[in-house]
Amino acid sequence: MNLQDLNDLKAKALGEAQNAVDAAAIEAVRIEYLSRKGLLPQVMQELKNVSKEEKPLFGKTVNELKNELTELIKQKQAEFAGGTASGGAGFDLTQPGQWQGLGTRHPITQITDRITGIFQTLGFTVADGPDVETVWNNFDALNTPADHPSRDEQDTFYLESGELMRCHTSPVQVRYMMEHKPPVRIISPGRCYRRDTPDATHSANFHQVEGLYVDENVSLADLKGTLSYFAKEMMGPDVKIRFRPHFFPFTEPSVEVDFTCHVCNGKGCRVCKNSGWIEILGAGMVDPNVFESVGYDAEKVSGFAFGMGIERITMILFGIHDIRNLYENDVRFLSQF
Repeated sequence: MNLQDLNDLKAKALGEAQNAVDAAAIEAVRIEYLSRKGLLPQVMQELKNVSKEEKPLFGKTVNELKNELTELIKQKQAEFAGGTASGGAGFDLTQPGQWQGLGTRHPITQITDRITGIFQTLGFTVADGPDVETVWNNFDALNTPADHPSRDEQDTFYLESGELMRCHTSPVQVRYMMEHKPPVRIISPGRCYRRDTPDATHSANFHQVEGLYVDENVSLADLKGTLSYFAKEMMGPDVKIRFRPHFFPFTEPSVEVDFTCHVCNGKGCRVCKNSGWIEILGAGMVDPNVFESVGYDAEKVSGFAFGMGIERITMILFGIHDIRNLYENDVRFLSQF
């Protein structure tokens, strides 16, 4: 997309908003342009493809369009809510004002935004995918053996269609690699589903964020450097990081990654079970079999992947002892954040 295309889009969007005749019409405009999967977020992703000469003006024009369109939509929504468009009574100016407390973002949303922001400073872009996935994307393409326990109906939500509710956001990486050639540098935050019995630390519906970097000559040192930077940005400059050998079907070698406990600074306490360390995420170098599944040449490219539970980090940073508190929508609890 060039500047002319962007200016045409701006004129079209503002025109549609201005000509909206009712609340439904203005809502349709909002969804089309400003929603998560709307045109403006798609345009922002195109910024990386704009030439250096046009990039400053391109970015300025996108921001102007977003601000102008948002303000116009708000004005229209207020107009329709007041009844002026439909001949209603409108807003009663004599009615006493009623104070409504300001809302706050959900703790999971706050931590997701922080994680996303940190990795975006390293050049990662956000990729999204459907919650309902194919068995191939969720298991086969990720080198998961046919007899792996996670494939069992006791662990995974299968649908009558033969599809399933994704167990992790790794299928987003599969989809992205099948549609894009290297280099690839993405993170994929989102909901996941597993047949866990809800308790203080488990839920059948939770959130993960996974990352993937594929290019020529990517090494384990790149993975360690990336995660070390993330640890210090997320937990503070004094945090230390530890890598332990592990096994995941889709990475080889694989590691578990621990951060020093933020409560006791590694001295040992109840939170870290007196070890001084807290397990945060799993990671490793992408298995060549995964590259083969998506059509990449493992002889030419290499890469690393990592994944972490957002609820776990949220509970650690905010001192939350029961994961169920995050889902009960108790205003008394959520208002603390």
